[in-house]
Amino acid sequence: MKKLLLLTALIFGMLQTATVSAQEKKNEEKKIDSLLPYQKNHSLPTFNILEMDSTTTFVTNKIPMGKPSLIMFFGPDCDHCKHQMEEMVKGMDSLKDLQFYLCTFGNPTAIKGFYDKFHLENYPNVKVVGKDVDYFFTSFFGARFVPYLAVYDKHKKFVKKFEGHASVKELYEASRK
Repeated sequence: MKKLLLLTALIFGMLQTATVSAQEKKNEEKKIDSLLPYQKNHSLPTFNILEMDSTTTFVTNKIPMGKPSLIMFFGPDCDHCKHQMEEMVKGMDSLKDLQFYLCTFGNPTAIKGFYDKFHLENYPNVKVVGKDVDYFFTSFFGARFVPYLAVYDKHKKFVKKFEGHASVKELYEASRK
């Protein structure tokens, strides 16, 4: 009788453990499903940026390896974005090894105005400024605010995101990881 009770308790314990393990696995799968794409895939995403000439499309898979990259989603008329860009321009000597790719939903005239205001043509590490024509950035990163900055390392792997603002020091440190 004792053996039967012991065997029953053992079987019940094993079934309970299996049920708990299955539930934990389902919970983990739900957690993974709720992650944003950049959290699931740490590689730099491929998407299109229509350049200011409105005819040339830059595809982000052409971003070369070997130097860290910053993808900045901005609003050309956004005061916070202007402040962020002003700060980055002032600290560009510290950020000269960081390659900049700026994208927005703004219209070409507003994008050009932003580009001209900060004289971005003077910075060889500002590689592309243009429009995210496929509205990719916000869905991939879950960006709710601008400016939104995503830093990738020299191997095109995600390092850090900044929503709203990042100091030159923070960007410099993230680009060194």
